[in-house]
Amino acid sequence: MKKFVSLLLTGALACALLAGCGGGNTASPSPSASAPASSAPVEPSAPAASNPLEGTVLKVGATPAPHAEILEVVKGLLAEQGITLEIVEFNDYIQPNLAVESGELDANYFQHVTYMNEFNVSDSTHLVSAADVHYEPFGLYAGKTASIADLADGAQIAVPNDTTNEARALLLLEQEGLITLKEGAGITATKADIAENPKNLDIVELEANQLPVRLADVDMAVINGNYAIDAGLKVADAVAIEAADGEAATAYVNVLAVKEGNEDSPAIQALAAALTSQEVKDFIDETYAGAVVPVF
Repeated sequence: MKKFVSLLLTGALACALLAGCGGGNTASPSPSASAPASSAPVEPSAPAASNPLEGTVLKVGATPAPHAEILEVVKGLLAEQGITLEIVEFNDYIQPNLAVESGELDANYFQHVTYMNEFNVSDSTHLVSAADVHYEPFGLYAGKTASIADLADGAQIAVPNDTTNEARALLLLEQEGLITLKEGAGITATKADIAENPKNLDIVELEANQLPVRLADVDMAVINGNYAIDAGLKVADAVAIEAADGEAATAYVNVLAVKEGNEDSPAIQALAAALTSQEVKDFIDETYAGAVVPVF
């Protein structure tokens, strides 16, 4: 009897160890040690911040050379930021300023700061500089007469007929000893301010864009840098150029002009930064051989 009881207990213990007799096939299996551990769901990464200027279109007026050429370099730099630059070319100095004033253009790049300030007074515009970019030395170029020493009495010298550029031309003639201006005439000088004219030079006033065209008809002409470049004239070939340390270097710096109130807008600041970048400086230095001098 004791042996029978002992066998029963042994069988019960075996069943317990086997998680129940006859039920092994229905019991849930224990997790395998090799089963992969569960992991928390991965949060999607935050999207990269978009460029707020992406898709911006800027319309900028410019004269063909060097301004529009320089803006072509800027166009590529701005494209990398998602900004489209539209370059609108002009062959005069009035319409691009009126277009900025009216909002037809976002900015223009063709003029020096003295001209812009004078234009504001004469045409009641509200233009300001968003960046100082470069200086274009005025040159005195030979027409019918090859050198200053060969200028005859009464020789004709053509100059721009707009107020600020005419003064600049007269200052260059004074620099070369051809005339003397009244004391204090400076950057507002006109023909009426010529105090001494020992060669009795005939100062012929012409539209600035006509100076290269008429060069062969006069003895010499003082020509704006952009029109000289456009006509294929090189500073190295000029009879005389403005002194780099003279009044003109600061008074006639070319600027990025915008309507007052827009100069600090992000798009204009991006344009100004590109226009005064190392890439633009290198392009100017390599392309214009001293006819355009960066000031940044």
